[in-house]
Amino acid sequence: MIGTEASLDMETEFRTYDKWDHPLWASLEPIYREAFPSGAKPEHILRGMVERGVGRLHAAFQDGQAVALAVTGFSAGDNGDPAVDSSNLAEDSSNLAGDCSPPASDMLIIDYLAVRKDLRGSGLGTRFLEWLGEWAKQTHGISGILIEAESGDTPEHLERIRFWERNGFVLTPYVHQYVWVPEPYQAMLLPLGGGMPELADGGEALFRHITSFHGRSFRKG
Repeated sequence: MIGTEASLDMETEFRTYDKWDHPLWASLEPIYREAFPSGAKPEHILRGMVERGVGRLHAAFQDGQAVALAVTGFSAGDNGDPAVDSSNLAEDSSNLAGDCSPPASDMLIIDYLAVRKDLRGSGLGTRFLEWLGEWAKQTHGISGILIEAESGDTPEHLERIRFWERNGFVLTPYVHQYVWVPEPYQAMLLPLGGGMPELADGGEALFRHITSFHGRSFRKG
C-alpha cells in the first residue's frame, strides 16, 4: 500500500495500492464483477498491471468494508516502462512486445471505477473521483484525467456519459473502433487546474495514449 487518505466527508477512507493484496481483492472482486460482468480485464491481468507498476489499485472503505474501487494507470508509464501501440492487438499479439511510443504525457487514465450497487447515487463516485484527482496531482503532478466511454445513444450509454460530464469530463467527438471488441468508444478528458485544451483531431490522438496503456497492461514480464 502506498497511500492512505482521509475522505472528504470523514466517513469514507480512500487508499492506493502498488502491491497486489489477495485479501483486499477478495473484498473488491464482487464489486468489480457486478459492475463489469463481461469483457473486463481478468484478475491475473490486473495483478500483473499492479505488480509491474503499469497500474494502481484504489479502494474506498466505509466502516471497514470495501465500497468502491478504481484501477488507474499513466499515459506514458510512470515507471519508465516503454509505451506500446496496441491498436492492432487482436491481429498481432507481437505488438505487445513492441515499442511505438506516443508523445510523453502527464495524464492519469482511469481504466475502471465501480461503486457498490447499493451505494450508487449517493455521491460516493463523485467523492472518489475528486480524491483521485487530488492524489494524481499531489503525488504525480498529473494535469488531466482521461477515460474512454462506450459510445451509444441508449439510456444506459447516455447516463454513464452524463455521470462523467457532471464531474467535469468533456466528451470528445472522435469515435474509436477497436479491432478486438465490437463496441465503439469515445475519449473523455478532465483537465486538472486548467481549461480544456484544443483538440484539432477531435480526440483521436487521445486513443494513442489509451491503446498504449492497454498494450502495456497485457504485456507479460
